[in-house]
Amino acid sequence: MTSDPIRLGVVGLGRAFMLMLPTFRADPRVALVAAAAPRAASRKAFEKEFGGYTYETIEDLCADTSVEAIYVATPHQMHRDHVVAAARAGKHILVDKPLAISLDDGTAMVKACRDAGVHLIVGPSHSFDGPVVQAKCLIDEGAIGAVHMINTWNFTDFLYRPRRLEELDTKQGGGVVFSQGAHQIDIVRLLAGGRGRNVTAMTGQWDPRRPTEGAYAALMSFESGAFAAFTYSGYAHFDSDEWMEWIGELGHLKDPAQYGGARRALATIASAREEAALKTARTFGAGAEPSMPDHHEHFGPIIVSGDRGDLRLTPQGVHVYGDEARTFHPAAPVDVPRSEVAKALFDAVRCGRSPAQTGAWGLASLEVCHAILQSAETGLPVNLRHQVSVTGEEGPDDRS
Repeated sequence: MTSDPIRLGVVGLGRAFMLMLPTFRADPRVALVAAAAPRAASRKAFEKEFGGYTYETIEDLCADTSVEAIYVATPHQMHRDHVVAAARAGKHILVDKPLAISLDDGTAMVKACRDAGVHLIVGPSHSFDGPVVQAKCLIDEGAIGAVHMINTWNFTDFLYRPRRLEELDTKQGGGVVFSQGAHQIDIVRLLAGGRGRNVTAMTGQWDPRRPTEGAYAALMSFESGAFAAFTYSGYAHFDSDEWMEWIGELGHLKDPAQYGGARRALATIASAREEAALKTARTFGAGAEPSMPDHHEHFGPIIVSGDRGDLRLTPQGVHVYGDEARTFHPAAPVDVPRSEVAKALFDAVRCGRSPAQTGAWGLASLEVCHAILQSAETGLPVNLRHQVSVTGEEGPDDRS
């Protein structure tokens, strides 16, 4: 029946799953019925809380007839194999961002899902955040006229949180461009209409102990004539949540007195193995528990400029700066965190209504990640070929 919750299986019970756990516990549109994970402790914890069956492999999960959709929450380099396996089994798919590491893998994933006739949704990403959706509605209603420019910044401690070795290797999807750029790119593309034209960028690798990109700045143009500038630093110095009333990315209030905590904690770790173990301690079944947020999630300050005004996004809502008046549009209270992601999956599977963040959308955002890295290496602009609009319309290079 169309009102029944989505019977969801999960592959991967690590950090990505933990961040979605409050949603799965509270949103009636999804029901966790099965999981696959290599760690026995995580499988046992899943069975204790959610019941159902657990498996060691994606193949066994895909063979479970009680599962109608699968959340792929495994590391980036595993996405292609897991998504293709789920598609071939006829399961709809929610895959954590980024879609994949390589464009070839992303293209194969999109094709596999199209061939199988299943939905592929890429998320969660911050383009699902309530205030971002709210800003998009205001843009569509003409609150600031045509969008001409977007500026967005985020300064965090990302690079100094516990990491596995591959998370510090760009070729394996490590660094801030794939893991964090995907968020900014998705937000910018959603608010600008989707189809980018070209990208010029520079990146920073400033700590030889963390040998991957820790920062980038990029300028992106769009077919509409709009352009966007986005900046990210994960080097754990300035924290742009200072500009967001000390509300953290996940919607929790932060204590400014805890400045430097990530670097201090990392300084106590003696080896890469010990660091990886510390990250494992943050997975499901290891004792760590996510808490409910106080506010909407966000990804740093964002200002959208149109010919009749500007929008400024905050975790509490959206400020509109018009020609003669300034107004504030409060966001709805946070009842279920990341409810927009659950709604997107439900609407796709039960109602046949795909969100903007389809597999093709994820491929277009992944292309921008690669363009940032390529432009930083060559010093030249990179033209984009795999772009889609918010409504799913493809660019000339992607039309068959």
